[in-house]
Formats: sequence, structure tokens, C-alpha cells
Amino acid sequence: MSEGLRGHESARGEPFDVAQDRPVETQRTATRIPPSIRGEPFDGAHDRPVEPQRTTIRTRDVSANSIDTTPRNNGIDLLRGLSILLVVLHHIGLRIPLAKTALGAFVPKRLFDALNYNGYEAVFVFFTISGFLIAGNALQRWGSLDRIRFKAFYARRFARIMPCLLLLVLVLSSLHLMGFDDYVIHRANQSLPRAIFAALGLHLNWYEGQTGYLPGNWDVLWSLSIEEVFYIAFPIVCILTRRTWILAPLLVVLALSLPYTHAALEANEIWQEKAYLPGMAAIAMGVLGALIAANSSPPKRSIVDALGIIGAVGIASVFFIEDILWPLLKDGCLLLLTLSVMCLLVALRWRESGDASRTLRGFGWLRSFGRLSYEIYLTHMFIVFAAVRIYKACGSDIAHGWLWYLPTVPLCWLLGWIVASRFSIPSDRALFARLLKTNAQSVPDPAAVAL
Repeated sequence: MSEGLRGHESARGEPFDVAQDRPVETQRTATRIPPSIRGEPFDGAHDRPVEPQRTTIRTRDVSANSIDTTPRNNGIDLLRGLSILLVVLHHIGLRIPLAKTALGAFVPKRLFDALNYNGYEAVFVFFTISGFLIAGNALQRWGSLDRIRFKAFYARRFARIMPCLLLLVLVLSSLHLMGFDDYVIHRANQSLPRAIFAALGLHLNWYEGQTGYLPGNWDVLWSLSIEEVFYIAFPIVCILTRRTWILAPLLVVLALSLPYTHAALEANEIWQEKAYLPGMAAIAMGVLGALIAANSSPPKRSIVDALGIIGAVGIASVFFIEDILWPLLKDGCLLLLTLSVMCLLVALRWRESGDASRTLRGFGWLRSFGRLSYEIYLTHMFIVFAAVRIYKACGSDIAHGWLWYLPTVPLCWLLGWIVASRFSIPSDRALFARLLKTNAQSVPDPAAVAL
């Protein structure tokens, strides 16, 4: 997500070049925490939650272009909100670490490290949620994955992703040409035309792996490249395999490959952070979760609760004690994370089927972050860069650095809300309706359903 969310390398004291406003590239020893990947896409543009299917899942008659209005799953929105918040805090923390502020004398460093340096891990949470929601939505809409309609599936992805992506690339290109330092592509082996081609061609992750980090607002697009390449291939694979008993083992192999594909790329730290296969492995874990939730009847409430607790504890252990787990699990920490997220997602889906109205009070603001996760992910670096510029202009008083978090985080939400309400949602509805030649008014508001 950031200039290479370097995960716990940054989290546990990675050198940071303040002059260049980016992390210093370092070599990781065998005993240190795995490099982080930054994050969106992160594609925050996830499809609707899944309504569990029973034995009729493969015979249900669903039209190719049917549009359902399934309400959002509050628990999943909460998890997405936590993930995007960690991404935002990561990018602020690389520049204004909470542990170095006056609060560091009163708050355990481990807590501040968990808040400031889990941006990479948060992106893998997003990947898993993405696979769960998009596959689950396809199951609900078409009854089974082998009945996916290419035109409708690709139209939904294109309408959700491309308007914001094109707008962001246009704004970043303009800022580069106007010479705004935080947005200028400085590296001799990089150029604006090549960055544009990499962003729109869904290989910006590979481009950075070959040439180095791009400025922060460009860098966030690495995760989007991984997600969308996966979803280009996903319907094709589903149609070719045609049976869940053929597709599921392939997904299991891909999901379990995460530690190995991540560790195999250690020689190139940036490419290790941003390579296709580790990210796709996390998405595959989410797809497996969707298949489990859709094809299995919810067990007893106590079992569902236990599964949710196991998932939550697994996620918390990676966020808070990965430095302790790393000597034992190494790159398997990422597999523990994605497996835990999948367990929690299945539990949330099953629990919703029994009590859809149940919500946690006091967390509406965090669920709002989750509903706007795609827009916040793409735009938050504009706020972070501006806040850091003002912070430096005011003397860079690190003791009071924590105060800069107070306006920065809400402003990141506000910018995401403005982009969503004024541009992203209207564009999504209009473009999707145009692509499928339907009435835009019949397309549900993305703010009202789990995209």
C-alpha cells in the first residue's frame, strides 16, 4: 500500500528516509519479521455478502443479469473497516511513529506497533474478504460458480473499479506534471507513461518489483493489480472446471501455497511484497470460505461462535505477536492470518443467517470506514501527504505527533465519502447499467449493499 508497506520490517524499526519520505530499503535477516506489502487493494470494491445456499444451489434458476439487494453484513464491514484503518495508520506511522510521541511513555510499544505497522497484513485481510464476498455473490446470483455469466461478472468488476482508477491516474499524472514533489516520479528507470501503462495494465506490482517503489499514491495500486488479474481468470477457471469437487482442490493448493511462494521471492524484497501468487493465495482462501458457507448448513450457535472466536484470536495473534510467532512459523504467519480471516468470515455469514439484525453498538464509524474502504484506500495518501507536510512546516515536534492523527484519520474518511457519494457510486451505477443495457435506477446503490 505505501511506498512498499514493509510490514513488520517497518513495524519493528525499519530505517526511514525522512528527506525522501520513504522507507530505506534493507535486507531482512532470517530472524526478523517478514517484509510487508503495503496494501486497497487493495480492491475495496468487494461484491455483496453471500446468502447461504442449500441443496438447491446448483439448480436454482437465476437470470444472467439479475440484481439482488442483499443487505450488507455488518460484521464483515467492521472487519474491512479495521483493515482500512490499519492501512491509514500505517502510512501515518511510517512518518510520525506513535511510539516516539509523548504517548509512548504511557502506552505499551507493542500496541503502537500493532496500530502503526500492520498495513501489509491488513491488505491480506482485504484479499481474503474480496474472495469471500465476490465468490459468494456469484453463488447467490447464479446458483453455482460454473454458471457465472462472463458479461455480467466483468461488467460489475469494470464498473466498480475503473471510474475511480481512471480518475486517480488522471489526478496523479497532473500532479506529476505540475511538479508536486510527493507525486513526482523521480527514479531514472521509471517514467510517467510507463507508470500509467502499469496501473491500467494491472501489472504495477511487477513494475515496482523491477524498478523500485513509486510515489505513495501510485504504490497503493499494486494490490489492485493482483485482485483484478485474479478476477479476470476466475470465471474462466470456474467454467472450465465446472464442478466444485474439481475447483475446490485447486483452490486449496493455491491457498496453502502462500508461505512457500512468499518465501521463495526473498531475494527481491519489493517483488516479494507485491508478487501475484501470495496475494492470489489469500483470495483463494476467501473463495473457499464462500463455498463452505454456501454449501453447508449453519451448525449450532455455539459452534459458530467458537469458529468466530478462533478466527478473531488468530487475526489478533498475527497483529500483536507476529514477532514471537515468526521464528516458529516464518512466512506461515500469513497463512495463519488468511485462514483465521476465512474462519471469521464463515462464522459471520452463518451468524447473520440466524440473526441478521444483530450489530455491535458504538462501531458504526468503523463500519462506515469498511463501506468506503475502496475509495479511502485509493485516496488516503493525499490526506497523509498533506498532513505530514504541515507537520514538518510546524517544526516536526514528535512529542506532540500523536495530535496529527486526530484530524488526519477523519479527513481520510471524509475524502473517501466525497469521492464515493459524488463520483464513484453514481459512475458505478451508470456504467454498469450502460454495459448491460439496463435502467440505471434498477441498479442498487452500492452504499446499500456489500460491494
